[in-house]
Amino acid sequence: MADSFWTVATDVSVARRAGKIALIVGTVLMAINYGDHILKGEMDIRAILKCLATYLVPYCVSTYSSVMAVRDRTQTLEPDA
Repeated sequence: MADSFWTVATDVSVARRAGKIALIVGTVLMAINYGDHILKGEMDIRAILKCLATYLVPYCVSTYSSVMAVRDRTQTLEPDA
């Protein structure tokens, strides 16, 4: 039987991969969306929270994608019962 969503999502390899992707994509998005505010020193708490969300979204998307790929692969490899 396929592992649960949370079992796969919290696997070290999945979390590490999602973290790397979130770091790259989040940084690009943050620079696009908040680069001018950062350079001007105009970051308030609201902008900081939005920046954190900018990293959280690609992490969640990558994790979800990895979990679905692992589950699809597991179902394909399992013999029919």
